[in-house]
Amino acid sequence: MTPPGNTFARGSAAYALARPRYPRALIDWLLDHTSERRAAWDCATGNGQAAVDLAPHFDLVHATDISREQVMRGTELHNVRYSVQPAECTSFGPGSFDLVTVAQALHWFDLPRFWTEVKRVARPGAFFCAWGYAWLEGPAELEVELVSPVRELVAPYWAPQLRMLWQGYRADDLAFPFEPVPAPDLAIRVRWTVAQLIDYLRTWSAHQRGLEDPAVGRSLGEVETRALRRLEARGEMELTMPLAVVAGRVW
Repeated sequence: MTPPGNTFARGSAAYALARPRYPRALIDWLLDHTSERRAAWDCATGNGQAAVDLAPHFDLVHATDISREQVMRGTELHNVRYSVQPAECTSFGPGSFDLVTVAQALHWFDLPRFWTEVKRVARPGAFFCAWGYAWLEGPAELEVELVSPVRELVAPYWAPQLRMLWQGYRADDLAFPFEPVPAPDLAIRVRWTVAQLIDYLRTWSAHQRGLEDPAVGRSLGEVETRALRRLEARGEMELTMPLAVVAGRVW
């Protein structure tokens, strides 16, 4: 399943610039659980962020997404192959991959069909991992002046699928079919100015849909302008985005 209105395809260049990188500790943990590194599949790759992080460690990385606009903006590397394909039905042959990853997208899929596809294309013993991030932690004044007001304004526009992510990708909610592998506590940590944080908040699917209502758009603009005025002098601030992770061994 794709986000309503395919909000991630709209403004894909801004999305690529505003979204944070995944932590090195996550990539190291994936590699620790992937003994064979012939081929990996990064599903719903978006602009290829996770695929690029995996590329130095695998002979080949296939990066797929249903958004042609996103795929066209993927970072080109000699061993990353981009293609426009749905998560639930790909052209890959059986037993193709040692690792399958999904970053920030699992909640959009038709999960029963996706699990069947992962079983088909994964080699016996392959590692599967999906992760995502939702809310962020930072200075209290940033929460009060910007994050909370924005969340309140866009609350009616979140798709219901996001609850899977907000609840931490619980295996029961996902009907997770693979042998579970517990993940360590992982988080994205960045140092952003208030302007950079505003750019990130604007990539939220609910923010983009909220802008379709002129009144909401005006209110969001007022919140952003006020936050810039009051917090710009703070310069860079440390922010943390905890990761929700579900992982397992595919047999």
